[in-house]
Amino acid sequence: MDPSEVPQIDHEKEKIERLRRVMYSRALSGKIKDKERRALEEHPEIVGEDWVHPEDSTPAAIIAPRGITFLRTFLHGLLMVAALFFTGSILFFAYYFTFGAGSLSASANNIDIIVSGPPQISGGEPTELQVSITNRNRVPLELSQLIVTYPDGTRSVSDLLTPLVSVRQDLQVIQSGETKQGVLNAVFAGQAGEHKAVKVELEYRLSGSNAIFVAAREYSLLFGTSPLSVSVDGNTSTISGQPVEMIVTVSSNADAAVRDVVLRADYPFGFSLTSTQPEADEAGVWKLGDIGPGQKRSVVIGGTILGEMGDDKVFNFTAGGRANSSSTAIETQFAEMPFRIGVAQPFLGLSLSINRSATTSSILAPGDVAQVIISYTNNLPGQITDAVIVARLSGIEIDGTTVQSADGFYRSTDNVMLWDKSTTDGRLAVIPSGERGAVTFSFKIPDSATLANTSNPFIDISVNAKGNRISDADAPQNLQAATIGHIAVASDLQLSAQGLYYQNPFGTVGPMPPKAGQETNYAIVFTIKNTTNRITKAKVTATIPPYVRWLGSHAPAHESLAFNQNSSVFTWDVGDIEPGVGLNGSVPRQIAIAIGFNPSTSQIGQQPILLQGVTLTGIDESTGGKVVRTTRPEVTTDLIRVSKSSGQVVVGTDSGFNPDHAAVVK
Repeated sequence: MDPSEVPQIDHEKEKIERLRRVMYSRALSGKIKDKERRALEEHPEIVGEDWVHPEDSTPAAIIAPRGITFLRTFLHGLLMVAALFFTGSILFFAYYFTFGAGSLSASANNIDIIVSGPPQISGGEPTELQVSITNRNRVPLELSQLIVTYPDGTRSVSDLLTPLVSVRQDLQVIQSGETKQGVLNAVFAGQAGEHKAVKVELEYRLSGSNAIFVAAREYSLLFGTSPLSVSVDGNTSTISGQPVEMIVTVSSNADAAVRDVVLRADYPFGFSLTSTQPEADEAGVWKLGDIGPGQKRSVVIGGTILGEMGDDKVFNFTAGGRANSSSTAIETQFAEMPFRIGVAQPFLGLSLSINRSATTSSILAPGDVAQVIISYTNNLPGQITDAVIVARLSGIEIDGTTVQSADGFYRSTDNVMLWDKSTTDGRLAVIPSGERGAVTFSFKIPDSATLANTSNPFIDISVNAKGNRISDADAPQNLQAATIGHIAVASDLQLSAQGLYYQNPFGTVGPMPPKAGQETNYAIVFTIKNTTNRITKAKVTATIPPYVRWLGSHAPAHESLAFNQNSSVFTWDVGDIEPGVGLNGSVPRQIAIAIGFNPSTSQIGQQPILLQGVTLTGIDESTGGKVVRTTRPEVTTDLIRVSKSSGQVVVGTDSGFNPDHAAVVK
């Protein structure tokens, strides 16, 4: 305790003690007078029943942040805008329904448009529809017009050639509560099961208004039958590359003639059209004209299908009416028929090889022998009976006497090789499932003399097989298989290289026979003849030995000749060689070069080579194959021996040359 507080406490105690003595002192009791006691009164305090919270005197800016104040102001403004919009809306609708168009006493909802007709209609036949219009408004409908819009392809009952697009009928005034009725007659077009709509509209005006009002209704048509039907007759399975034929028939189901019928065919990828009967008016389009009740029109379509086994090729045929006589486009489709053809594995797998080539195409030279092997395999799960294999030869004519076959028969009247059970000792009578076999024949390609007047000769071998099946009902009914072989006959290109001394076009220079140490000049003449095919990019190359030199001259000068001094190689750029060059009196392609030969003493008694490695190369334009011709023997001082590419090459000799002068002398 603080020491400064002790005297104050003692002083208070003394005062209390003094007062106590006075109260209990006898000396003072007589001096104390009684005082009148006053009664106690109640003074109830008035307290309010509501709780009053004293307002804080804190500034508003401290209590509410500025952002909240802005939001409160924005919300107040938004409420004011909403109130104005609501008030404006009330005023607008009050005016509209009191003085504006809303005050009119007619509504399209109070107009009944009822269309009735058969539950199903037949395409191409006249159809009657009943139309009933009832005005349930309290005011009449003035200047009323009925507008009917028909679906595409609709025709007039009175004129089937005239398309019926829409009609407009004047109904004048329809009084309140009045019903007006009418009949619509038309010929509708559509496929069975198809839905189309007829749109019925009523245009009208109200008294005191220039506005045009419309009430509308759509009536749905269901076609029970089509005026036309399309059917397709043909095999539903074929073999890749085998001919197929389809007969497309358009039939009339209508009681009246169907006008301006058009048939359109859409072909799948891989189908090649070969024939149609009748001819199409446009690609895949036939104008069939008018088809009367019960009549039919047919189109025969032939072609081939290429595809992999298991492919499905879908043809689509559509029949319909065209817009006018000058158009081939289908305006209204009456009938559609998809037709599916599956590509199946050949019942009898066929393969062909020529001279054991891995492909079905070969290039043979004139006079060569073609050895043809036709292999077959039964691909069916069951056996094939009475199989027949036919190979037909086309192209250039062959000599029938050269045809040979150990198990077939050659029919020369139509160039056909035939194999059946009688020619094969019964092998083709029954072919079990999976069995393999082969038949063969051979023939000789005509020689160059026979082909002298022929361009781009070839021989095609078309092989067809047929037989009877035991099972596999989904296979083609005719059970045919086919394959094709091709022989391109190469041109008989002939090349020769001949040495000349006495007939040297550059002049006779030097001793004959040639003498050691003295130069003798020769001309080497290259001659090219060609038979049947055009040869392109032709070149002739040749090499001179070290003891021979080029004298720098060649003739004719327009021919392109180059000489490489380093390699001692001549190159004659021949270019294109036309068929028939050098044959039948035509001039061959030729070039002559001048060379000098200076023999050595070591060559005395010999007939040295003047030119070697004479080779002609080019491309046979018909066959696409590379052509190479090399002459034999080499060109020597024995000018009697001509270097040529084949023994059939016929050339002249150097007139006046004696074979005894071929060897080198001293």
